[in-house]
Amino acid sequence: MANPLYDRLFGIHAGKDTPFLYLPDGQTLTHAAFLDMTAQIANALTGYELEPGDRVAVQVEKSPEMLALYAACAQTGLIFLPLNTAYTTTELRYFIENSGAELVVCDAAKEQDLTPIAAAQNARLETLNADGTGSLMRRALGMLPAFEPVKRTEDDLAAFLYTSGTTGRSKGAMLTQANLLSNAQTLVQEWHFTKDDVLLHALPIFHTHGLFVATNVVLASGGSMIFLPKFDLDEVLRWMPKATSMMGVPTFYTRLLGDERFTGDLSRHMRLFISGSAPLLAETHERFEARTGHRILERYGMTETNMNTSNPYDGERRAGTVGFPLPGIELKVTDPETGADLPQGEIGMIEVRGPNVFSGYWQMPEKTAAELREDGFFITGDLGRVDEDGYVHIVGRGKDLIISGGYNIYPKEVELVLDDQPGVLESAVIGVPHPDFGETVLGILVPKPGEALDPDSILTNVQNVLARFKHPRKLIVVDELPRNTMGKVQKNALRETYESLFTKG
Repeated sequence: MANPLYDRLFGIHAGKDTPFLYLPDGQTLTHAAFLDMTAQIANALTGYELEPGDRVAVQVEKSPEMLALYAACAQTGLIFLPLNTAYTTTELRYFIENSGAELVVCDAAKEQDLTPIAAAQNARLETLNADGTGSLMRRALGMLPAFEPVKRTEDDLAAFLYTSGTTGRSKGAMLTQANLLSNAQTLVQEWHFTKDDVLLHALPIFHTHGLFVATNVVLASGGSMIFLPKFDLDEVLRWMPKATSMMGVPTFYTRLLGDERFTGDLSRHMRLFISGSAPLLAETHERFEARTGHRILERYGMTETNMNTSNPYDGERRAGTVGFPLPGIELKVTDPETGADLPQGEIGMIEVRGPNVFSGYWQMPEKTAAELREDGFFITGDLGRVDEDGYVHIVGRGKDLIISGGYNIYPKEVELVLDDQPGVLESAVIGVPHPDFGETVLGILVPKPGEALDPDSILTNVQNVLARFKHPRKLIVVDELPRNTMGKVQKNALRETYESLFTKG
């Protein structure tokens, strides 16, 4: 095919008056109408004198037009760079400069702040608002709704996604057409998606989960999406009876469970609930099944690889695990220090290899060499193990490993014990500096609604279960844990908050 990504995800729907996007205002956008819009934007992009391989940095709210901009970048061979809408102007300066973006597309509210940054980069600046207005669409709507896709190969870059940058500067993961296509096609098969599926889409589309997993899977299968701008509980409950499937982060499911309107009857038309981007508590998994009869399917992926593993569609979806490696993807657990393979059951560094694995970090050859081995295995930074049945368990991030008095402590092991304590909704375990041990264990607890926690009693219970060196030095009760936009607990923020707890003068 001349342009594999465009042809296999978008072009296959040319001329089809089948539903693609169901919008909150009741409108339905067909595949054909979406592709007309895509072609108009593609014509506008070429009018900006952009060349295949140029980067398009995009910080706009979720909308059909933003999705069409992604498709238009594929059609014209441009590299799509979606950026978190929460990023500040200072953060955006780094992404625009680092990527060498030739076009910046932003909400009109950010235009004044970003104009000098784009000008310094000699980049063009256009606007696109949540309602579809802005300079980009004003230009696009005057264009022909037809565009011949630019020739590309599967090895050509399709997108940059910047890592969250919790340690040092964010890195631009370079994703090829093959990376995105292989993963989408595999997931369609593994999760049994068809043209009859209607996905309830309430995720952001600046992230791999909402864009390269949810959207690409629906495109590859020919299904449709209920395209909500964000997770709004009332809207999700209103639309759910019209859906067959949903992808979300754990927070989506805890919020649904917290509303008595969410019942088994409301979800009876649903075929599949999928969770990712952050660990799903086993308790949430169990409560969800008790309420609805559905077992949430949990999977594991990341910015650099899209999806690596998944619990089975048919077979046991085991709570607390992320299932098995996807077809065509190899996974192994290695010694973090030596890189040597570890026996089954031992905790170590998870490494993966497959057609989903990115091609490297933009303009960071040293980082690429440090994390992407010559044999193609990517060092994920996640600690985990594979149990006797082959299920993969994520223990935590390598940087979250606590070394206290020379002993290695895996936060997840302590968190599982804390989560089992009466009245505890969830917990986070971190390592903080300690004058005697170098580092010590600190537990942060969130109580269940209406519950009062007794940290001393909980500590006593923990001491009966865990070895002494794993005991939390202290337990702190908070209303909620800090999370990023995808629901991941920000342990780096917790470490900063409590870093001097045991080392004050």
